[in-house]
Amino acid sequence: MKILLASPRGFCAGVNMAIETLETAIRLHGTPIYVYHEIVHNKHVVDRFTREGAVFVDRVEEVPEGAVLLFSAHGVAPEVRRVAAARSLLAIDATCPLVTKVHLEAIKYAKQGYRIMLIGHEGHDEVIGTIGQAPDAFTLVETADEVDSLSFGPDDKLAYLTQTTLSVDDASRIIARLKARFPQIVGPPKDDICYATQNRQEAVRILSEGADHVLVLGSQNSSNSQRLAELACENGIAAHLIDGADEIDAAWFKGDETVVITAGASAPESVVQDCVRWLRERFRAEVEERTIRSEDVYFPLPKELRAAASAARLPMA
Repeated sequence: MKILLASPRGFCAGVNMAIETLETAIRLHGTPIYVYHEIVHNKHVVDRFTREGAVFVDRVEEVPEGAVLLFSAHGVAPEVRRVAAARSLLAIDATCPLVTKVHLEAIKYAKQGYRIMLIGHEGHDEVIGTIGQAPDAFTLVETADEVDSLSFGPDDKLAYLTQTTLSVDDASRIIARLKARFPQIVGPPKDDICYATQNRQEAVRILSEGADHVLVLGSQNSSNSQRLAELACENGIAAHLIDGADEIDAAWFKGDETVVITAGASAPESVVQDCVRWLRERFRAEVEERTIRSEDVYFPLPKELRAAASAARLPMA
């Protein structure tokens, strides 16, 4: 067996920042510390912080008044911030800056009177937070076929934005259909799909050529991880989205295959290495790391947390 270990893989800058933010908040404020939704969509990360005293909630009203509440990497609606302030919560914002970029675009377009087509998945935390920036302005579009049923006309002011973790190919198809039907539609000057999502998809697209299997490390509720597995399947490759080595089935393999291993942007490197060891032990797999694109993006901690950590003389990562 040959393992092609995809690079880049795993944590992106936004996930690193969110995790470091929660780690620092725990050191500063102790536990329990509350987190609005999962800090990132990964079982291992959430389980780890739960053991350390983080409490994940789906409603701000679940948080005791005056407690510390951290907003997850996926971003929140202004109404969530308002309720947090009304409950005198110490709010720490770990929203990925690339999600914040989409929020600012949404606010700008809404103020200019545009109807905004948001390309994304209904119910995803990021989509909920983005629509919450200007609820009356948004129409959610999940597929290219849905474009045909939109009721707008040639005189309507239309704009589009996208969820940051979409399939690049799917988003491109929907945008092309929107532009064909509504030539007046405008979009952001720079793609909303984040660099990490695009890079990990590019690596799978390239490395899956000639491969027999693709293992994607990531949780089922991770949008960008789901897209990696779907991309491999679209290329005719057997793909499995798994949380860890304990979910691998030896019956998937004969033992002489080429297996691509990658990880979604919220999956820890430790689970990748667990899978590599699993395949080495059972199939004497040889490992070759393949770097498709280098990443050097870094996002600092939220400003208020940096100041507090500095005052407390906490070492910074």
